[in-house]
Amino acid sequence: MIARWEQGRATIDALLTDRRLERVAPSRELADALLDQAHRHLETAASNVGADPTGSFQLAYDAARKALAAVLANQGLRSRGDGAHAVLLTAALAQLDPPMGRDLRHFDWLRRTRNSAEYPMPETPPITPVDANDALPLAKAIVAIAERLVPTMPVY
Repeated sequence: MIARWEQGRATIDALLTDRRLERVAPSRELADALLDQAHRHLETAASNVGADPTGSFQLAYDAARKALAAVLANQGLRSRGDGAHAVLLTAALAQLDPPMGRDLRHFDWLRRTRNSAEYPMPETPPITPVDANDALPLAKAIVAIAERLVPTMPVY
């Protein structure tokens, strides 16, 4: 176990100061539960792409979101307030880019596309099966990153 995670510390400290992140009791149990949910979301999403591409996309997004939240939960951190989902990416990139930024950055596309489906405008195109199929490997990669990190990252 690493004694203290230094990469991105200034960004995380600023997010705490700005109340975009808050300290909570570190919980490996919660992190594991979130990762279990993420896996179930991915399974359900993959099985339902043709019948419900929007729902499948949203589940893929939720899997990625819960994976990033699991990393923070294990560290004793939680995103909060308006833009809390975007803060998950900011915190992840601060601590993990490099080397994992390429895979993590896909979360932004997942988040924005999910938001456009959740809060559509009349001109918003619907999510297609192609979109849902594109989302699945991106979300799976983020879940895999979280699974590798939860056992090794220390409490913040």
